[in-house]
Amino acid sequence: MELPVVLTPGEDGWVVAECPIIPGCVSQGRTRDEALANIRDAILLCLETREAEGWELPGEYEEALNELLS
Repeated sequence: MELPVVLTPGEDGWVVAECPIIPGCVSQGRTRDEALANIRDAILLCLETREAEGWELPGEYEEALNELLS
């Protein structure tokens, strides 16, 4: 399964990683690689608890970045 992840620089110099289709799924790391590893763990935990939390992944989503940059 592939899910979108957004990386942004944090105010403290760390890299913030967020999965925008999972409510509240945010992590960070000192480096890009660390942030990606941490968000992967966060995504897995969110997916494990999604039924108990009462939410589901959207049935369909699309990446429209290419359309926005054209």
